[in-house]
Order: sequence, then structure tokens, then C-alpha cells
Amino acid sequence: MPEPVDAVEMRTALAGLRRTSGLPVAFGGLLSDARHARIAELSGAQTSALRGLVISAGSGLGGKAIALARPCAVTDYPASRHISHEYDPAVAAEGLRSVVAVPVVVRRTVRGVLYGALRTPVSLGDRTFDVAVAAARDVEQALAVRDEVRELLAVTREQVAAGPGAAPGAWEDVREAHRELRALVPRVVDPALREELLAVCGRLASASGARAPAPAMEVRLAPREVDVMACVAAGATNAAAARQLGLRPETVKGYLRSAMRKLGAHTRLEAVVAARRAGLLP
Repeated sequence: MPEPVDAVEMRTALAGLRRTSGLPVAFGGLLSDARHARIAELSGAQTSALRGLVISAGSGLGGKAIALARPCAVTDYPASRHISHEYDPAVAAEGLRSVVAVPVVVRRTVRGVLYGALRTPVSLGDRTFDVAVAAARDVEQALAVRDEVRELLAVTREQVAAGPGAAPGAWEDVREAHRELRALVPRVVDPALREELLAVCGRLASASGARAPAPAMEVRLAPREVDVMACVAAGATNAAAARQLGLRPETVKGYLRSAMRKLGAHTRLEAVVAARRAGLLP
């Protein structure tokens, strides 16, 4: 069974935090509600004492980071007077002393917390803070993409149900949703969510089948060629498509040229029309 994006992204971020900062231990988890996070992922830990620990907002170092929505650190966790000490037994079992905690914040809402730690009491420098914050940002971006995909999928399912009989304005919404979803596909880490996203894109594209005659022969475009064509169909220039897809303008131009050749088109408009007739675009 595929792992949820939460676990994949958190594990990747923690491994990156250890590798880049040199901190031997990293751990973290997402909030289960507005005030509680569960430590679900450990990297470099020697015991399982921290696994499953539920961190309450305001309690301990991580709880302080959650409550303040900003990074917090201590030089010597057991002796610190700036945090409460509900979690001392688990921290002591792992032998942690210097610890930094960084909240994961998406749309101004704290969604989780990441920790990096040493087993010696030393002051953590700015570089360590920066690396820890960067790791949290990676998780934030993954969660933001997942949220956006789910919101779009919910709206798109209604648009797919409307099908070719939808009003002209609604059909333009379908095309815009298709373009946005295609642009998100490369940023989705969770394989199951990516497959669902591609399946909905396919349904959106084929939903226009009744609006045009069947193509004389099947046309196959590479995924990125379809992405570029979706942007072009929405009126985007090569530069605008590059910004939307995270590509270089020259790369977009190459994909467009290749797609036009496969579609037998000589202009951008001809390519869009051909792609729609082939069921590649809604």
C-alpha cells in the first residue's frame, strides 16, 4: 500500500536536515488537530522513545514552536528554564541536549513540527537554523500542493459530471481546471494521488469527445507536451507557460514544437484544435 505524502515528505525532509546540518538526530510529525502533533518519523534515533509522542501546543520545545509559530531552540534541553519539561523522560532516553524545533506552517496555519538535535550541549548557529527552516519549508510546499490538488479534484469532479452539455462558461472552467491540474502533476510526490490526478485529467480531456469527430489516427503526446499544450490553449505565451510549469522558455518552445509536429499543425491555434479533436485537451 503506498505511503501517504505526509510520511514520504517528512522522512525526506528529516534525512535532508541531518545530511545538510550535520545534526545526528532529526524527528517530527504533523498535527492531528489544532493543538497536538504526533512524532511519527525518526531519523538517526538510537531508541524508539520519541516515536508516537504527542506534543501539545505550549508544552516542551516543540509545543512552544507550535504555539508561537516560529523556530525555537535550547542549548541544553534538560536544564533549560525557557520550556516546560513534560517530555524529559523521552528526551533523556534518546540522550538529546541541544535541540531546535521548527513549525511547519501552511496558509498561516501550523500543520506540524520538525526537530534537529545533538547529544552534546552546544549553541546551535544560524546555519543550523537556516537548514532546519528549509527542511520545514519543503514539507510545507508538499502539503500546500496536496491541499491544492484535493481542492481542484473536488471541483473538477463536478465539472466532469457536467460533461459536454455544460454551458460555454462552465466549459472554459473545465479547461482551466485541466491546465491547473496538469501543472501540479510533476510536484505531487504521493504516487496514488498522482495517479488519481492523471486519471481526472484524462477524464477532463475525453469529456469533450462528443463535441468533435473522432480523430483519423491516434496521436500520442508526452506528458510535458500535453502540459505545454494546455497552457497554450489557455492563451499563455511561452514565457508564461514556463513560469506556470517551472520550466525554461526554451524548453517550453521545444515541447511545443514537438507537439505541433506530432499533431500536424503549423500554428499554435491549429495545434490546440488538433489536440482537442484528438481528445488530449478538453
